[in-house]
Amino acid sequence: MITGLLMSALLLWTPLALAAMGGLLHRVGGVVNIGLEGQMLAGALVGALISGTTGNWALGVLAAGATGGVIGLLMSLSITRLGANEIIAGLGFTIVISGLIGYLLRSVFEVSGTLRVAGLDPLPRILGLDPLFWLTVILVPVIGWSLRNTVAGLRLRATGDGFDAANALGLPASRIRDTAGALAGVFAGIAGSHLVLGQVGLFNEDMVAGRGFIALAAFYFGRTRPLPTALACLLFAVFDATQARLQTAGVPAQLIQTLPYLVVIAVLTATAVRDVRGKARRAG
Repeated sequence: MITGLLMSALLLWTPLALAAMGGLLHRVGGVVNIGLEGQMLAGALVGALISGTTGNWALGVLAAGATGGVIGLLMSLSITRLGANEIIAGLGFTIVISGLIGYLLRSVFEVSGTLRVAGLDPLPRILGLDPLFWLTVILVPVIGWSLRNTVAGLRLRATGDGFDAANALGLPASRIRDTAGALAGVFAGIAGSHLVLGQVGLFNEDMVAGRGFIALAAFYFGRTRPLPTALACLLFAVFDATQARLQTAGVPAQLIQTLPYLVVIAVLTATAVRDVRGKARRAG
């Protein structure tokens, strides 16, 4: 039972960690990415359609990443070039994407909520887990190292620490943020494709189910550091996997559905308390 729970948690960890790594990069650059949810949803649909059309899971993943990247770039441009509020822009993009996908499902595919794509090519397994899991495991330390030791990482951190100061130093701060936004979208889009190709094998308009917001909570809890963020995602994934087990044990569905969000609230509360105590110690 424990082995099954662990494998389920690792499966559920992959899209959370991918989306969180993308959101982390954007946050390091100074933008809170509220649009991860919509980017994941768009990636899930495109990944399903391209995988089914071509019979190739890799093309589905690439198309999902490209879709998320375009959406992430457009959202970032609305913030950096048009002066949109980052929270409103993120929520706005998510709402528009959700509404557009719902319209496409009903008007073009003539289905209600769930789309079963013929010929969909699922992710293969390597040592019992899919390639995107192993990719994410590699990405976590690579991102951490890159933020500390590469020119691109240092420029991104400088932009996040002070946008105007970065501009004054001659850094293309807006372009740096836009690049981070596009990368965040790529990761979120790939995360969405994992939900379809690596987990359920079909598309549902509600399948992201708040995972984009949970990823947001994870990188806040991890203080925008890749390894703690990945561990926070694993914590959420364990609770998600436990939730599935509780459903089979007869626990009321309404109570189970609130569990991930209660965990998010608890984690964010703990983070806020930790920050307040840290400030109090420094002040004292």
